[in-house]
Amino acid sequence: MPHRDRVEQTLTIGAVAERTGLAPSAIRFYEEKGLVRAARAASGHRQFDRATIRRLSFILIAQQLGYRLDEIKAQLDTLPGDAAPTVADWERLSVHFADDLDERIRRLTELRERLTGCIGCGCLSLEVCRLYNPDDAAARHGTGPRYLMGDRPDPQR
Repeated sequence: MPHRDRVEQTLTIGAVAERTGLAPSAIRFYEEKGLVRAARAASGHRQFDRATIRRLSFILIAQQLGYRLDEIKAQLDTLPGDAAPTVADWERLSVHFADDLDERIRRLTELRERLTGCIGCGCLSLEVCRLYNPDDAAARHGTGPRYLMGDRPDPQR
């Protein structure tokens, strides 16, 4: 008689979809991008390790925080691929994300303060306006509102 206290080690794509709230097509997409892995049963059906649920949950949260899939994959690639990640593995990954989130929060706060000041100024001083860009001089720094993003105008202009 099989032991009832043993948890099934692999899950079908339907079971993973049910547990994560993701459509099976999204799970296949993440598999195609190398974010999760599946083994194949003799029937050819995908079989996912139970740890896939946590990986997919991490992907969803990271995407909600604005991370791109390549950034998420780079972090997931630091986890062991042949075994379920340990608590220490997840803690190591979360420390990196905490540091990165702190930096993003700092930059967003700074941007909010700049933007609030810029919108509220009424453009009374074009010499210090972070949106004013005569002769498209900011283009040398790249695309977007470069001065608002932190680049400095050339002092010779």
